[in-house]
Parts: sequence; C-alpha cells; structure tokens
Amino acid sequence: MDNFIVSARKYRPDTFQTVVGQASITSTLKNAIKNGQLAQAYLFCGPRGVGKTTCARIFAKTINCQNLAENTEPCNECESCISFNENRSYNIHELDAASNNSVDDIRLLIDQVRIPPQVGKFSVYIIDEVHMLSQAAFNAFLKTLEEPPRHAVFILATTEKHKIIPTILSRCQIFDFNRIKISDIAGHLGNVASQEGITIEDEGLNVIAQKADGAMRDALSIFDQIVSFSGNNISYKDVIDNLNVLDYDYYFRLVDLFIKCDVPGALVVYNEILDNGFDGHNFVSGLSGHMRDLLVCKDAITAQLLEVGGDIRLRYKQQAAACDSQFLIDSLSIISECDTGYKVSLNKRLHVELCLIKVAQLILKKKMMSQS
Repeated sequence: MDNFIVSARKYRPDTFQTVVGQASITSTLKNAIKNGQLAQAYLFCGPRGVGKTTCARIFAKTINCQNLAENTEPCNECESCISFNENRSYNIHELDAASNNSVDDIRLLIDQVRIPPQVGKFSVYIIDEVHMLSQAAFNAFLKTLEEPPRHAVFILATTEKHKIIPTILSRCQIFDFNRIKISDIAGHLGNVASQEGITIEDEGLNVIAQKADGAMRDALSIFDQIVSFSGNNISYKDVIDNLNVLDYDYYFRLVDLFIKCDVPGALVVYNEILDNGFDGHNFVSGLSGHMRDLLVCKDAITAQLLEVGGDIRLRYKQQAAACDSQFLIDSLSIISECDTGYKVSLNKRLHVELCLIKVAQLILKKKMMSQS
C-alpha cells in the first residue's frame, strides 16, 4: 500500500521519445536543442493533461545533459540527469502562479534568476498556470523575461492563453499542445496495462480514452480507478459499469429498430435505459454521436474519422451498410433538435420519446412519399 504510485506519476514521460501525441512539438524542441537555437522564453499552452509541464521538465533536463545522445535525448547517466531523476536538481525551478501571483513573488523570482547554475549550463524556470499572475506581476516580469541572464530559460505553461497580456506573448515562442487522439491514449493505456500485468479488452481501452476527452492524465486516473474496481482482468462491461457509460449495444439495437420502423421497440429500449439509471440527455448526446459515426462509415475517405477499434469498428461498418445516408442525415437533424430543446422541456421523457418516434418513422414516410 505504502509503495503504490498512481499511473499518471509512475508512467510520466522522462524523454521526448516517450511523450504521447505531441510529435510536432517534441521534434521542434529537439531540433532547437540540436542546433543550439534556444529562446529565452517559451509558452506551452493547451488543455489539461496533454503534457505541457512534462515537456517543460524534459526540455530542462535535456538542455542540461552533459552527454546528450545522438537522437537529442538525455543520457540519464550524468550528474545533471541523475539529480533531475531523483528530484534534487538545482537547475530546475518550478513556480505555481496560482498561489504565487503577486508582485513580491515575481521580485523574489527575479532575484533568484541572477544566480548562475552550479551544475549544467542553464537554470530553467517553469511557471505553471501563468495566466493567474496579476497585472502588476506581469508588468514586473516583462523586462526579465525579455532580457534574462544567458543561463536563464523561462517556460510558461497555461490552459488559458487568452488571459495572458500581449506584451508577454510577444516575448515567448508559443507552442500549442493538441488534445491527444483517442487511438494514442488507448495505445498508451495498453502499454501501461501490459507492464502492470493487467488484461483489458480493447473496447474498454477505447471507452476510457473517450471519457478522458484528450487528456492523458485523466485517462491514467480513470484506468487506476477501474483497476481498483475490477482487479487485473478487466472486461468491457467492467469499464462501462464503473464509468456509468451506456453500452454501444443499446445504440446498435435502436438503429436496427429504426430501420424496421419499430416505434414500440424503440420506446421499450429507451425505457430500459432509463430503468438502468442513465440520464436522458446523455443518451440523446450518445445517440447523436452514434448516428454521426455511422454516417462517417458510409464513405471510405471519412471512415478514418471513426475513433473506435476492434469488433466495434466492424459492427459500425456493417450497420452503416444497412442504412441510407439520407436517413442518417435526417436522423441527426431530429436528434440535434431534441438535444437543443432538452433542457427547456417540461416533460423530458416525452421530449426524447417524440424524437425516437420521428426517427423510427423516417423510412416509412419515405416509402409512402415514393409510392404516392
């Protein structure tokens, strides 16, 4: 129990090569190091959990490495790398701007910047959540950020770039981190599971990746939660039960009923979903996503936009082949209207049921119009 380390910390990348889903950024940083073209200030911005602070730490570790590898990765053997790995490096200074956002905090930082590093070439100052600095603190920081000592490098990290004043932005090289793709998250989780001796179904990995919404840290936290719930053998059902996610099967069943114009059957399935404790609005949102996925499966060019794998992907393709494109487009329109009006509806159950009835009658209406 005492030795347990959460996966987000245990499997935190320590080289550029192990960073997931940010290849363009890591390549640019490595080239800058290789060519000796280091800026005095960088701004890493993007959503939570995508690797901003991690990349900042790796960058700081790499530029101070005394035996840099040919692929511009740290050696992990020199004194600088070892001290970094053991969290005792004096070359890397981290400041949380959320709790150190005053002018006095920045003045202390400016005084500290003047001191050269004892080991390595650079002192790196990582300021997290930099958008939380006060206006006065930003102004006090400007001159030092533009013309720091030769040994100082600043890396600012933020989730809200729009809150940073333009004069700060103009002094930084800006790197925009992307949300990590579902396939990349699922692949990384699969590697983590393999190293931990955990068996998990691919469909379960996809659900975790979708739930994480592009954040690797969130995905690893969810993974730990499910391991606590299920143990070392995790099924797809374990994942959806723990995360309270609707099973794909409900949506596949509903679309099969829509194709048959089976209104009673669709209403019975929706009743089953409500009886299992699922929220009606989440169901509508999920049904919309399912219809969208079927639509992209209709064309080989857009099929790559489908972010599921394994047997589920094959099932999508099979059901898409049985659906008419116009039916899917009309369904999406009806479901989107239902989604928009859900919150203001006084009878939410009836609101969703009317949506299902309309979708289930689409094919029947088309047949009647063609006959007339």
